[in-house]
Amino acid sequence: MNSAEPSRTALMAAAARAAHPVVDRAPLIFTDDVAHRLLGDLADELVGYHRAHGDHPVLAGARAQAVVRSRYAEDRLAESGARQYVVLGAGLDTFACRRASADPRVFEVDHPATQAWKRRRLAEAGIPTSATHVPADLERDPLLDRLTAAGFDPAQPAFVSWLGVTTYLTRQAVDRTVAALAGLAPGSELVLDHVLPPHLRDEGGNGYARAVAQAAADGGEPWLTCLDPADLASLLAGHGFTATRHATLDEAVDPALWRRSDALRPDRLLALAHSRLTR
Repeated sequence: MNSAEPSRTALMAAAARAAHPVVDRAPLIFTDDVAHRLLGDLADELVGYHRAHGDHPVLAGARAQAVVRSRYAEDRLAESGARQYVVLGAGLDTFACRRASADPRVFEVDHPATQAWKRRRLAEAGIPTSATHVPADLERDPLLDRLTAAGFDPAQPAFVSWLGVTTYLTRQAVDRTVAALAGLAPGSELVLDHVLPPHLRDEGGNGYARAVAQAAADGGEPWLTCLDPADLASLLAGHGFTATRHATLDEAVDPALWRRSDALRPDRLLALAHSRLTR
């Protein structure tokens, strides 16, 4: 990654969220009215791909994944009543820019390069944010130490979203991160997404993977980890996260949202897990 640029995958996810209300028909699954402004000069190019080729399976798949996982995480956050929200691997997430309330307190954790670019863009575009920014590399840095140093209260439960990240980490880094999150207060909740292994995907999911995984690797962000839901549930349970609920894209939102006349389809590639820390 160029130290002056954000993660390419973070840009693509923001463009997919920005493009959803422009390209896709009602009912909208998720509305991010900040992403386009945050992308700045890149928006015309990146959102333009979706405008010009919105029916392409890869672009439609990227939009479906981006909006469903954001909707799922923010719906679970609202249900949790948590006063602290950790956006792990935040990328160009805009939750802290889209709300009037300062509750819950938001901690955005991300690679320093992506975070620095985002903060510059927020300032240049005049976009307010309530987030506390916590630069960290999940492959190397002690997560809870970084959070606590930024003002996070480890004695109080938190809600953690970890979206669009696990695929790009080594399995060892995934394990270490879950172990670190086990140090949160009991009652904390975690929502994460993960790519399914090939034998659990459908034809659309495997087609998307064939089209995208090599391009991601060529861009310096290879797919490193795919997780079987049973294996993930075992990993989480081993660190005190129990009652894990799994959802594929078609299960993660109201079924009425999939009665569509556009190109969005819930391919079986990405899955979401929601778990609660009970010890």
